[in-house]
Amino acid sequence: MTTPEALGLTALRPRLPSPLRPVDDERFTRHGVRLLLKRDDLIHPDLPGNKWRKLAPNLRAATDAGCRTLLTFGGAYSNHLRATAAAGRLLGFATIGVVRGEELAGRPLNPSLAQCAANGMRLHFVDRTTYRNKTEPEVLAHILDTAAAAAEVNEVRLIPEGGSNVAAVQGCTALGRELRGAADVVAVACGTGGTLAGLAAGLAPGQRALGVPVLKGGFLGDGIRTLQDAAFGARTGDWSLDDRFHCGGYARTTPELDAFASDFEARHGLRVERLYVAKMLYALTSLAEEGAFPRGTTVAAVVTGQPEPGAAR
Repeated sequence: MTTPEALGLTALRPRLPSPLRPVDDERFTRHGVRLLLKRDDLIHPDLPGNKWRKLAPNLRAATDAGCRTLLTFGGAYSNHLRATAAAGRLLGFATIGVVRGEELAGRPLNPSLAQCAANGMRLHFVDRTTYRNKTEPEVLAHILDTAAAAAEVNEVRLIPEGGSNVAAVQGCTALGRELRGAADVVAVACGTGGTLAGLAAGLAPGQRALGVPVLKGGFLGDGIRTLQDAAFGARTGDWSLDDRFHCGGYARTTPELDAFASDFEARHGLRVERLYVAKMLYALTSLAEEGAFPRGTTVAAVVTGQPEPGAAR
């Protein structure tokens, strides 16, 4: 297990391993399926879930390199931006967040971006075309140069969108190891795919990882394979994706999803984050109703995050 002591990040004091708790839900039990919640949202109040697992190795690498400014990317409601800003405040890093949507510059900040700013993150807005092409060398170099100049720093440590790189994927293998022997299927919501890539590699033979993409497009499989090739040299572990539950795309919800999440909260006393966790739980409930899990199956659902600031209670 990757411990905070080994990473030199004891100031964060994460709760590891995260709790694994059974949930009595008749929508699963009537089909002979046992549901567990892997409460990664309880790892740290400011760096919940996969954010700790993906950021911790990158923070260690920045520390080892002597770089004290982090630059990363995200949308206007990015959990990753909030977690990076919080880590910067807790550990003494300066942080720069490159935000998709130049039209947002100069407007009042939404609660998510306001929290980033309150934690000391400098927000750098770019137009959507530039953001879409941010991995192209010339575009990335221009972003880095202009953002660093605006922040008056000479060197930045780049962390990719969602925190998903080789270090992050390797960090997420600990999630799989914590779940060895505990479940037949482990499900997680996917944005960039880094958590699923590491989770699948950490599980034991015979266990299966199921990813629920929150973006539409059906492109995530190639990205996960690329991440695993870079981290492990080949596709690793038994994993698959179900692309049916994105509800129209990233940051999109539907009345049906909202009703489902509110009902789940009422049944189990757990506030449900809407953009990732609700879609994953809705997918699992639908799959159980479809008979996708044989009787006797134990399914673990990874709760990767908390409701965003300002979300309705």
